[in-house]
Amino acid sequence: MKSIWKLTATLSLAALVTTTGCAVTQSNTKAKGSSVIDVESNNTECTLSQTTHESGRIAFKIKNTGDKVTEFYFYAEDGQQIMAEIENIGPGLSRDLVLQANPGKYITACKPGMVGKGIRGDFKVTGSKKDLAVKGVDAATIKQATDSYAAYVRDQSSELIERAQEFTNAYVAGNDEEARRLYPIARGSWERIETVAESFGDLDPKTDAREADLEPGQKWSGWHLIEKDLWPPAKGYTPLTQAQRKAAAADLMANLTTLHNRVQDLTYTVDQIGNGSKGLLDEVATGKITGEEDIWSHTDLYDFQANLDGARVAYQVLKPLLEIKDSQLSKRIAREFANVQTLLNGYRQGDGFVSYDTVTEAQRRILSDAVNALAEPLSQMTGAITS
Repeated sequence: MKSIWKLTATLSLAALVTTTGCAVTQSNTKAKGSSVIDVESNNTECTLSQTTHESGRIAFKIKNTGDKVTEFYFYAEDGQQIMAEIENIGPGLSRDLVLQANPGKYITACKPGMVGKGIRGDFKVTGSKKDLAVKGVDAATIKQATDSYAAYVRDQSSELIERAQEFTNAYVAGNDEEARRLYPIARGSWERIETVAESFGDLDPKTDAREADLEPGQKWSGWHLIEKDLWPPAKGYTPLTQAQRKAAAADLMANLTTLHNRVQDLTYTVDQIGNGSKGLLDEVATGKITGEEDIWSHTDLYDFQANLDGARVAYQVLKPLLEIKDSQLSKRIAREFANVQTLLNGYRQGDGFVSYDTVTEAQRRILSDAVNALAEPLSQMTGAITS
C-alpha cells in the first residue's frame, strides 16, 4: 500500500487529513531545518521534531515507541499521493527515510498497526525550487538512470495488461485450471512495479486489497477476490456466479488499464527509485514471507521473486551513481541480492515455484533473515547517493 513516486499528472484533491481519535503532536522550533527530523510513533501519537524544512534533501528518523508495528508516510498535499514511505518498523526499532522535495505543502502520517489512514499532520517545505541533483554525479548519468527506470515501468505495465487479459479471459470462460496457472504469472508484472502502482491511492485498494485488510464498508475487488474464487475454502464459500466473474474480471482490467495509462508520463527522481527498491523488499517482509499475501493460492514465492526483480532493477539503474558515492555499499547490496536469489532458487519447480504452504516455518525464517540482510544496506542507498 505504499510507495514514493512523484506523479506528473494531477490527482483528485480529496484530502483526508483527519485522524481517528489519535493525537498529532508536532513541534516547529527548528523552522530552518536540521540535518535529521526525529519522528516518534506510538499507538496514539505521531510526534515530529519539526514540521517545516527547506527544499532539497530531507531525512527522517522514525522511532517506534509503541507496541504495534508502525509505518511512516510522506504524502502530497492531497493526502493520497504517496511521495515516500517506510514500512515494517517494529516496537522499539528505528528506521531512516531520506527523500528530496521541492517547496509546497505536504502531509505526514504514522500508521500504528499498519491500518487505516494513520495519525496525520501538515508539513511545509520552504525555499526555492531546486534541481534535486546528486552532488558529484553529472546530469547525463542521472538522466540515464531515471529514464531507464521510467522505460522499465512502462514495459512492465504493457506486459501486465497483456498477461492480465489472458488470465481474466480464462477465468471468465470457466477454464479454471488455466486461470490458476496464469494467476501468478500475470501478477508478476504487477509485483515488479508494485510501489509505483501503490502510489495511486485510489487504485491500489481496488486492485490488491486482501480480504483480511478490508475496512468496514469497503467493497472487495481485484486480484485476491478472484484468487479466492479460484482456490475456494473447503467450507462456507459460495462461488461467484458467471455474471459476478465477468464483473470482477472487467473491474480488474479497468483498474490495470488506468494504471497503464497513468504511468506513461511519469517521471522519477533518484530518491524515489532508491526508496522504491527498498519498498519492494518491505512488501516481501510484510506479506510474502508470512504467507498472508496469496493466502488462498499459496503462490507467494512468485510474488516474492517479482518484488525482488523490481528491487534489483531499481538498484541496477542507480548502480552507476552509487559506485561513485559508495562503491563498498554497492558491492554489499549486490552480494546480498545474490544470496536471496540463491535461496529462492532452491524452491523452484519447473518454470515456477513450489506451493508456499509446503515451506516450513524454519525455512521461512531463513528467507526472512536473508531479506533483512539485504534490506539493511539497501535502505542506505538513497542516503548515500543524495548525501
